[in-house]
Amino acid sequence: MTEAPAENAFELPFQTACALSETGELALEDYARVLAEASGAEALRSRSDPALVRGVRLYAAKATLTETLARDIEGFAHGLAQGRTGGGLGWS
Repeated sequence: MTEAPAENAFELPFQTACALSETGELALEDYARVLAEASGAEALRSRSDPALVRGVRLYAAKATLTETLARDIEGFAHGLAQGRTGGGLGWS
């Protein structure tokens, strides 16, 4: 986990980037925001390949940002990419 440029924002980099649709990206952001009790979340696209998401930026997270939480969020993203979550909408 690395501190992001914005105040009260933290980046959770993925160990492996994954391809997500726009719908999947929205589901990932919503999932990460809820899990981290954050005011917002933003999927981070790869600069070299914009089809790939390389992590998530969380804003004003209230939850402790642990490795377990980071791996949970990454696992959700990879599940979306592999079609295991039905597109991600309605995950809650």
